[in-house]
Amino acid sequence: MIEAIDVLEQARRDLGLSVDDLWYRYFALGGMSAALEVEAILYGALLTDEHNRDVLAVALNERFSELGRDHPLAYSDDEGLPDPVV
Repeated sequence: MIEAIDVLEQARRDLGLSVDDLWYRYFALGGMSAALEVEAILYGALLTDEHNRDVLAVALNERFSELGRDHPLAYSDDEGLPDPVV
């Protein structure tokens, strides 16, 4: 899932969101990881499960939509998403 983490971090940067802003959006959607854990996920220091990755992707895709852009991040049930690293 290393590629997926890189994609999430790149999207966060493209949107100009701070890690704290992303964490707030993630938490509002029901994400249960602490802000420090989300930061570690984004930087590839912590692997996460599909659910947490999907909640982060939803938070980012919602921001893309708010800005009138498409939702470019895939979810775990979408085809083409890299398999998780075990």
